[in-house]
Amino acid sequence: MTVQDRPLKGAWGMTALIFLFMLINFADKVVVGLAAQPIMAELKLSPEQFGLIGSSFFFLFALSAIVVGFITNRVQTRHTLLIMAIIWSLVQFPMLGTVSLEVLIACRIVLGAGEGPAAPVATHAIYKWFPDSLRGMPTAIIAQGSALGVIVAVPALNWIIVHYSWHWAFAALGIVGLAWVVLWLIFGREGTLVDPPVSGTAGGGQHVPYRYLLTCPSIVAACCAGFASYWGLALGLTWFTSYLVSGLGYSQQLGGNLTILPWIFGMFVVLGGGWTSQRLKKAGVSSRLCRGAFAASTVVLGGAILLFVSFMPTPELKLALVVVGAAIGSTIYVVLPMIASELTPQPQRAAILAITTSVVTLAGVLAPFAMGAVVQNAATPMAGYERGYMILGCLLLAGGLIGVLFIRPETDRKRLATHAVSLPPLQPARA
Repeated sequence: MTVQDRPLKGAWGMTALIFLFMLINFADKVVVGLAAQPIMAELKLSPEQFGLIGSSFFFLFALSAIVVGFITNRVQTRHTLLIMAIIWSLVQFPMLGTVSLEVLIACRIVLGAGEGPAAPVATHAIYKWFPDSLRGMPTAIIAQGSALGVIVAVPALNWIIVHYSWHWAFAALGIVGLAWVVLWLIFGREGTLVDPPVSGTAGGGQHVPYRYLLTCPSIVAACCAGFASYWGLALGLTWFTSYLVSGLGYSQQLGGNLTILPWIFGMFVVLGGGWTSQRLKKAGVSSRLCRGAFAASTVVLGGAILLFVSFMPTPELKLALVVVGAAIGSTIYVVLPMIASELTPQPQRAAILAITTSVVTLAGVLAPFAMGAVVQNAATPMAGYERGYMILGCLLLAGGLIGVLFIRPETDRKRLATHAVSLPPLQPARA
């Protein structure tokens, strides 16, 4: 079997389109947190009720990701990406009418179901264009669709919220989503790269029973680190702007614009981490070090930083520690799909990427509501937010340490190879 050592022709063009796909995906996610104070004021919501809105986005997120992941094992990714983008776009427009708590929750649930499969399907799609040794940078670029989605969208959406209303911020995202749909219909294509079997032997595809993949220590440990990190991301999507406004005392305009700070910092972390991991991998460094210990140790560092937020004497220092602590471990989002892909036969890859994403994003169900409950029951909003970030710090420490100790892809790949069953040659996905 010939090993592909370079991207397919057109790979970077598809990377750009899928990057835009993820950019819109995260702009859709952040708009509720950005408009937190106007929404709570207009609908007369308590912190717990608003936390429920943030959590509702993730109610069907994980289930949808798993279902669509298994479907994407058998159909072309360009079709699933298109359907998802259409759903995201259309579900924004009900926000232009009379909105109640129930309507807002219902729309966020549908949006979450449409966006749940986005990251694993996008990653699976781009891996059809790049060989394993060259996946660090394209994975990081796609992950940066999230950061730039926030960095680009926040000033524009905040301007719309301040000068028009939060209702039109949602509608603007629907229009942008439909514009991407048109671009994808014109330019979107499917990659043809097929990975070598897990055992390294030539021939048809392979299948490893899912019970072995889902209990693989490296995959489980990477999910633990990813879950802890995503807890922080979910807080950033739902509560960070509110923390700046009602906790630290910034205005809606300034607080909204400052919301981009964790994403700017995270962008440099992810791009730098993805580049470093790829360079180390190409230099022959083991996956245990360049993908496992490297990323997981930054998660540990973030947890340690967040434990000191409440001791900072000024709002500026508190803000700095929250930004750095919550985002410095973001490289885990780059290496987690690469670890899962390294250990999974290609015919099963979309499903495993979806399952691992679903496990990680379960943090999104819990984190917003948990923070809302903590804030509502605290003596002051500031005390509640700081307690919430201390909880995040403890989770990051635990998840990161599990990752450092148990992510060992080379060892687990050998173990999984003993359970691999040869299959007939892989047939192309149906058009």
